[in-house]
Amino acid sequence: MANLKFAVVAGVAVLACASAASAECYKVSGLGTGITEPVAQFMANKALKDSIANRGLRGSGSQSMTCDSSAIVVSNCTAQQRACK
Repeated sequence: MANLKFAVVAGVAVLACASAASAECYKVSGLGTGITEPVAQFMANKALKDSIANRGLRGSGSQSMTCDSSAIVVSNCTAQQRACK
């Protein structure tokens, strides 16, 4: 009975390691700059999607967007999303 429990625990540990290795995930960012904040957001979204596609990844989960409009002339936005193979 003890051998069976050990085998089950060892099998679960192997499955957990295999699933963790197969799901390589990264936090990917895209930066956009524009005259207005909506333009900067559009550019950041495009940069994020291009970065994910160029790495052969797929977006996973929700996307976050932060913008800084403190500069007098332009706005800068950063889009971030988790992406996995």
